[in-house]
Order: sequence, then C-alpha cells, then structure tokens
Amino acid sequence: MGGVWWLILSAATAIPMIKLLPFFGINKYWAAACLIPLGTIALLWWMGLKLQELEKR
Repeated sequence: MGGVWWLILSAATAIPMIKLLPFFGINKYWAAACLIPLGTIALLWWMGLKLQELEKR
C-alpha cells in the first residue's frame, strides 16, 4: 500500500513540474527526478537558482 501512495505523490509533483520547468529554461524531462524522494527538492532548488538569475537581468 505504501508503494501506491509513493506513486500518487510522485505523479502529483511530476505533472506540475513538466509545466513549470520549461519556464525556467530546464528541460521538461528532468521532471522524472520527482520519482526519487530528493529529486523534487533538488529541482525546486535548481528552479530557485534560475529565478534569481532571471531577476538579475
């Protein structure tokens, strides 16, 4: 049963990432990193760095 919840949470984070990542100049296939627990955190950190970069311009 725990595996089912893990798949649901992975899909719930990967689908919005597919839409958001191209806005930050990151390939949308990196959304697959949401399948591992720290992947979502790493992608959010990467998006934060890109946002800071965009704000400097």
